[in-house]
Amino acid sequence: MSQPSRHLKMAQWDVFSSRSLEGNSVAVFFDGRELTDAEMQAIAKEMNLSETTFVLPCDAVTEREQGIRVRIFTVQEELPFAGHPTLGTAFALRGQSGSKQIALQLNVGRVPVDFEDNAGQPAFGEMTQIDPTFGMRHEREAVAQATGLRMQDFDDSLPIQTVSTGVPFTVAPLKSLAVMRDLQIDLSRAAEYLARTEGKFFYFVTRETVDREARLHARMLFYNGEDPATGSAAGCSAAWMLANGVAKPDEHVLIEQGIEMKRPSRIFVRASRNDNRVVNVRVGGHSVEIMRGEVFL
Repeated sequence: MSQPSRHLKMAQWDVFSSRSLEGNSVAVFFDGRELTDAEMQAIAKEMNLSETTFVLPCDAVTEREQGIRVRIFTVQEELPFAGHPTLGTAFALRGQSGSKQIALQLNVGRVPVDFEDNAGQPAFGEMTQIDPTFGMRHEREAVAQATGLRMQDFDDSLPIQTVSTGVPFTVAPLKSLAVMRDLQIDLSRAAEYLARTEGKFFYFVTRETVDREARLHARMLFYNGEDPATGSAAGCSAAWMLANGVAKPDEHVLIEQGIEMKRPSRIFVRASRNDNRVVNVRVGGHSVEIMRGEVFL
């Protein structure tokens, strides 16, 4: 006798945009308690988005003290943290409640998302990521060989450095928008290099921007193609900018991403300094609900 199908309620949000069909989409499943790890991974592959999240509800006291338990999957693996799924899931859980904060309990720990509502404007959410750790600085020649780029493609006034606020990204500054627009990398060789140097992905940035308000123009290429907005990498870049004089302490800075793939994203970042340490990395933006539905298993 066949088992009855399970109906899983979900919603899809476009994150780091105030307009539908822009930004980076995340699928949010509101109750994944009956799912196995393999089923979560299979559903994420079915969604075929950069990430899919699964909420694991528990009692109100635990959620109030520790945050709402959420797991994040790409099409290939579970991640300890990712930015746009964190922000999008917080928006989805907030709904129409008007809550000023939604805290998530992720594999990397508790991540609060604070909301700001202004009359006539879409809600703005801002997550506080864990304090950054700065990894190795990379030789441009080694990164050029690993990616297939040319030495002259890089901005030699800024370091290539691995930074983590939950996931380690190797921030690689390029010289111009022209280089960024033509960006192609050898993903296999890049992955081998990153594995040796304790990085997860490259995050390519340039100080030449399309929007004059933006401080950085960014792209992130990985095994699922291209990411329209990478909030975790933006947090790493906020720390990297402050450490290298590209941004001032607590200055709100705009990173633009997703333009080449016609999914423009606006990621707002800032970070603080405590003595010689970079702390209080915050990444924010808008989100738009684009879809609601059920998945049958």
